[in-house]
Amino acid sequence: MRHGERHRASRIGWLRAAVLGANDGIVSTASLIIGVAAAGTGRSAVLIAGTAGLVAGAMSMAAGEYVSVSSQSDTELSDLARERKELETDVEAEHGELAAIYVGRGLDSTLAAQVAQQLMKHDALGAHARDELGISEIVRARPVQAALASALSFAAGAALPLLAVIATPQQRLVPAVAALSLVFLALLGGIAARVGGARVALGAFRVTFWGALAMALTAAVGGLFGVIA
Repeated sequence: MRHGERHRASRIGWLRAAVLGANDGIVSTASLIIGVAAAGTGRSAVLIAGTAGLVAGAMSMAAGEYVSVSSQSDTELSDLARERKELETDVEAEHGELAAIYVGRGLDSTLAAQVAQQLMKHDALGAHARDELGISEIVRARPVQAALASALSFAAGAALPLLAVIATPQQRLVPAVAALSLVFLALLGGIAARVGGARVALGAFRVTFWGALAMALTAAVGGLFGVIA
């Protein structure tokens, strides 16, 4: 009977991209809105700036994640191709490498050689990918998944400050957007920590702190340009 155990590590790929995208969507869009509003512009200009920030940010996140994770994927494929060639040309040396890895992990040399032989008989490339190169299905690079998760989560995060702009009177726009965005960030940090198995309070605090700092700085810049203008 198989033990149906679920590990949080299987969520690493999409969770990292989704949290990064949503966090960046809230912080960058709220900061942009606050900066533009602090400069004394009207609601329509604020909405236009926020919407443009949402679209540009989502596309930037998708492109950045795709390029970055594709580079990781290219490296993995290159290493696997080299490992496949070495297995074809010098299988004994590869067996010795794998056995040495197991000896380093605590097995005696005889058992390590037997384990390496059995694993290579079953799936030689898979054994070397996992134990020599550190490549497994859990952490394998998935560029399209990362790009989509980042773009969609960025757009969802960026939509929250925009909704706050629509629902808030002009005179209370800056404090309302800032306050609601910090609440959204705290919820995001707490949820991400919960899903990842970390402390909820710590996850909420670290996301909220950096978001508050970013919004404060852009508000100061927007206010400065508003005075100069």
